[in-house]
Amino acid sequence: MSRYSDLGNALYTGERSIPVVPQRKLFYLGSAVLLVVAVLGLLIPKLNLGMEFTGGSEFRVSGAANTSDFETKAREAVGGEGRTVNSTLLGTGTVRVQTERLTGTESESARSSLASSFGVTSTQVSATFIGPSWGASVSRQALSALLWFLALVAIVMALYFRTWKMSLAALIALVHDLVITAGIYAWTGFEVSPATMIGFLTVLGYSLYDTVVVFDKVRENTAEAFANGRLSFADAANLAVNQTMVRSINTTVVAILPVLAILIIGVVKLGAGTLLDLSLVLFVGIIVGAYSSIFIATPLLVSLRSSEEGVAELAKKAERHQARVAKAARQAEAVPVSAGHVGSETVSGDDSPVVATGEGQTLTGRAVHKYAASGPRNQPKRTPKSRR
Repeated sequence: MSRYSDLGNALYTGERSIPVVPQRKLFYLGSAVLLVVAVLGLLIPKLNLGMEFTGGSEFRVSGAANTSDFETKAREAVGGEGRTVNSTLLGTGTVRVQTERLTGTESESARSSLASSFGVTSTQVSATFIGPSWGASVSRQALSALLWFLALVAIVMALYFRTWKMSLAALIALVHDLVITAGIYAWTGFEVSPATMIGFLTVLGYSLYDTVVVFDKVRENTAEAFANGRLSFADAANLAVNQTMVRSINTTVVAILPVLAILIIGVVKLGAGTLLDLSLVLFVGIIVGAYSSIFIATPLLVSLRSSEEGVAELAKKAERHQARVAKAARQAEAVPVSAGHVGSETVSGDDSPVVATGEGQTLTGRAVHKYAASGPRNQPKRTPKSRR
């Protein structure tokens, strides 16, 4: 644990750096592979839409003493005349059977057959019907909610960060998370229920929150870089990703542990149902969202702004500054510096002094507060006042 903490401190102060932005093409390639797999999942097995979206008749057999080979029993009881039957075991002793729309007479016949097959009374078999128009309405409302969500995100982020390119990068990362999560969900064959849609929107909100935290640090570092010319835009953005990386990982682990517990309990004990649908979406989406906020959103922002004139000029200033720092370091090695004297050098055309980055100073040149010198902290530790 101490090594992990030391790594976080080193990343925050700039002592160590993971080249996320410089190697962004590698992460783009990884995301492209995941997207291809996800799209194939949406095209080949496709999403298993629940009856809430497609309409049909549903039967629930409760208190069944023998649920072994329940799929065969349900198919024989309900699947007459080539009907498609989808049966699921819910918890212990409850079987859910879904099929196409049945008439009143067919529904009563199916109830009697199911009661006989599972050894229960007819009162223990409930029957419900959902019309296709209601399912279509649910689908339209879910799509409308998603579009409104994305539109509001674009507007708010453009206003907050005062640049549409940050908003565009965040939206691309959100779509990236949505497609991959939906594709993996399709490959599992789990049923898409209203709870699944809630999970998708929750995942997008979580991913957006993580991305905004990283972008806020990017804005702070790049503003300093433009002010003093010590770092290029890409280097300042990469520093921001490194400074927030450990925080993002910690947040993701804390969020994923209870979801994983629910997912395991759902698979082992409860069976298919609302908790399993929701937990699977959250489990996949939170992991993908953390990945995109670190390795996709900020690199995309750098790619979008790399052609700007101001960004290109900043890169030249940073290159000149780094050359001066290297020259000053070589001179310091050749000529000992007297105690209490800090050497500096200026170059014609640039009045900013050259001071090597050391303890208590960030890569952008801004002095680090004494409580933050060893890494990110919420607040300094308080020590009791000495008694007189």
